[in-house]
Amino acid sequence: MAMDTFHYDNKIVRNFGIAAMAFGIIGFLVGLIVALKLIYPDFLGFIPELSYGRLRPLHTNAVIFAFAGNAIFYGVYYSLPRLCKAPMWSPLLGQIHFWGWQAIILSAVLTLPFGITTSKEYAELEWPIDIAITLIWVIFGVNMIMTILKRREKHLYVAIWFYIATFVTVAVLHVVNSFEVPAGLLKSYSLYAGVQDALVQWWYGHNAVAFFLTTPFLGIMYYFIPKAANRPIFSYRLSIVHFWSLIFIYIWAGPHHLLYTSLPGWAQALGTVFSLMLIAPSWGGMLNGLLTLRGAWDRVREDPVLKFLVVGVTAYGMVTFEGPMLSIANVNAIAHYSDYIIGHVHNGALLWNGGLTFAMLYYITPKIYKTELFSVKLANIHFWFATLGAIFYVIPMYWGGITQSLMWKQFTAEGFLQYPNFLETVVQIMPMYALRAVGGSLFILGAVVGVYNIVKTAMQGSLEAEEEAQAPAMIDPTDGHETKWHRKLEGRPLKFTVLVLVAILIGGIVEYMPTALIDSNIPTIESVKPYTPLEVAGRDIYIAEGCNNCHSQMIRPFRSETERYGEYSKAGEFVYDHPFLWGSKRTGPDLHRIGGKYPDSWHLRHMYDPNSTSPGSIMPAYPWLLKTETDMESIPNKINALRTVGVPYVEGYENIAIRDAKAQAEKIATGLRENGFGEVEGIEITSEKEIIALIAYLQRLGVDISGNNDPFAGLPSDSRMGANIKEN
Repeated sequence: MAMDTFHYDNKIVRNFGIAAMAFGIIGFLVGLIVALKLIYPDFLGFIPELSYGRLRPLHTNAVIFAFAGNAIFYGVYYSLPRLCKAPMWSPLLGQIHFWGWQAIILSAVLTLPFGITTSKEYAELEWPIDIAITLIWVIFGVNMIMTILKRREKHLYVAIWFYIATFVTVAVLHVVNSFEVPAGLLKSYSLYAGVQDALVQWWYGHNAVAFFLTTPFLGIMYYFIPKAANRPIFSYRLSIVHFWSLIFIYIWAGPHHLLYTSLPGWAQALGTVFSLMLIAPSWGGMLNGLLTLRGAWDRVREDPVLKFLVVGVTAYGMVTFEGPMLSIANVNAIAHYSDYIIGHVHNGALLWNGGLTFAMLYYITPKIYKTELFSVKLANIHFWFATLGAIFYVIPMYWGGITQSLMWKQFTAEGFLQYPNFLETVVQIMPMYALRAVGGSLFILGAVVGVYNIVKTAMQGSLEAEEEAQAPAMIDPTDGHETKWHRKLEGRPLKFTVLVLVAILIGGIVEYMPTALIDSNIPTIESVKPYTPLEVAGRDIYIAEGCNNCHSQMIRPFRSETERYGEYSKAGEFVYDHPFLWGSKRTGPDLHRIGGKYPDSWHLRHMYDPNSTSPGSIMPAYPWLLKTETDMESIPNKINALRTVGVPYVEGYENIAIRDAKAQAEKIATGLRENGFGEVEGIEITSEKEIIALIAYLQRLGVDISGNNDPFAGLPSDSRMGANIKEN
C-alpha cells in the first residue's frame, strides 16, 4: 500500500503551550491579588485600575480565555493532526489564530482594568473585541474542519466529536449573547433587557463553562488518557452515549443560575430538570476515562501525567455531581449568592482544567523536544502543591458559603433577623478568605515549579519543528462496507457537524425564543420609567467599577430577604435595564431597594471611606469618584443607543439630555453643600464629579415600584417627554 509522507507542525503547539503557561501564572497571580483584597481592602492602594471590581473580571477572563483557551488550542493542535493522520490544513490560518487570540487577550488587559466592560459575566469584553473574537474563532473552526475533511483516517475518533461540538456551540453562544448596540467606540448596550438579558446571559454563561471549559477538555481526556496509559478507551458505545446526551442536555441547564429570581417559572423548571439529567452523561464520561486505566494503576503512582489526569477527571466527576445538586431549588436557595459557588467553580477550574492542562504539558513537551522530562520529582511536587492548594481553596469556600447563607436566613425566637447587619456575616467568614488565599498561593507555587520543570525539559532537548509522519491514503468513506450507523456518521464530518448544531439548537430555541425575543411575555409595571440621563451615566459608572461583582440587584421571595432588603423584585422592574445587573454573588448586601434608604451624604461618605459608614467593612474605597468628572459629552450617544434597543426616549431627546443631566447633578450637589458636604478632606464636590452621577443612580434603585416616583421631576418641563411620560 502506498504511503503518504507529511509533517506535523510542532511550532504552533509549542507557541500555544508557552502562552498557556505564561497567562496561567499571570491569571493565577491576579486571582491571588483579588483574594487578598477581600482580606486587606487597601492592598495596592487606591489605584482605579487595581481595584477589586476591575481586577475580578480580568482574573476570570485571564484564567478562562488566556490560560484554559490557549491550553485547549495546545491540545487540539497536537492531537487533531495525529488523529486525522494529516497536518493542519493551513499553517497560515494557524498563525493568524495564535496571534489573533493573544491580541484579544491583550485587549482585555487594555480595557477591563480601565472600566471598559459590558458587565456580563464571562462576556465582559466590549463590542469591537467581540467582533474580533468571532473572526478568530471562525478562522480556528475553518482550519479544524478543513483538516478533518483532508484526513487520512476514515473514522472520527471521539476526541474530534468534542472538538466539533466546542467550535459549533461556542460560536452560537458568543454571537447570540453579543447582540448589542454601540454607543461609542468602547461602549455598548445589550440588545436584551432585564429578564430577557438574564436568560440569554446565563444561557451563554453556563454553556461557556459547558462548551469551553468542559467539552474541549473531554476531548483532551479521551485522547491523552489512552495515550498516556497506552490502553484503548474503555467503551466506544459509552463514548457515543456520553457525547450525544451531554451536548443535547447541557444547553438547557442555564436557567438553574436564576432560580427564585424574576425569570418565568417554566424556564426555571426546565433548567432544573435538565440539570439533574446531566449527572448521567457527565458521570458516564468520567467513568469512561477512569476505567480506561484498569490494569494501569501501578503506573498512576509513578507517572505525574496520569496523576494529573486522574485527579482532574475525578474533580470533573465531583463538580458535575455538585452542579445538578445545586440546581435543586432548596439547595440553590442556600448556596446561590454565597461563596459556596466560588468554591464549586474553582474545584473544576483548578483541578479539572488546570490538572488536564499540566498533564498535557508534561506529556507533549518531552515528545516534541525529543527528550525526557527534566524531573519527575519536581512534577510530583507540583502535583501535590496543586492538589493541596485546591483543597485549601475549595473547602474553606464551601464552609464559608454555607455559614454565610445560614446567617442571612437566621431568625430569632421572636421572629426578627438574628443578623440584620450584613457586615456580621462578612466578618464571620474572614478566616475562610484567609485560608482561600493560602490555598491559592500553594497552587501558584506548584504552577511555578511546573513551569520551571517544563522550561528545563525544553532546554535540554531540541524542538522537532516539523515532525515527519507517514500514513496510507484514506479509503473512500462512502464505500458502504460499514453498517453501524455511528460509524457511518463518523465518515461524514459535515453531516456530523450539522447534527451537532441541531442538537444544541433545540434546547436553545425552546428556552430562548419565548422569553428573549417576545417582549409581550414580560409583564410591565406602569410606574416603572426609564432612567434619566444622569442616572444612565451613573449606572455606567457602577458597571465600570464592577459594583455588580459584589452586589446583587435581585431580592428573592424569601422572608429573610424581604425582611432584610424590602419587597421582592418583579420582572417588570427591569424592562429598561440594558444590561441586567442581578449579580451572582453577595460580598455586600443586595442593592435593589437601596434608593431613598440613605441620604446622598451617606453614599458620598460610603464611597470615599466605607468604614466611615460601616465600621469593619471590607469594601474598597473609591476616592477617585470624587475627583474624576462624568463624561457628559457621551450622553447623547447613549440615549440614542438605548432608544435603539427599546427604551422609549422620544426622537430628539438626546439634544437636551446633557442639559437635563447637568440640572439633576446640580440639584444633588446643592443638597450636599447645604448639608455640609460640599467638600471632603479638601476635595470639592461639584456637580461634574462621577460620585454625583453614581448617587443619582443608587437613589433611583427600587423606588419606581412605589408608584409615586417621577424620575424627571425637578427637571425642565419639556424633559418630561424625554421618556414618553404622560401628564396625568
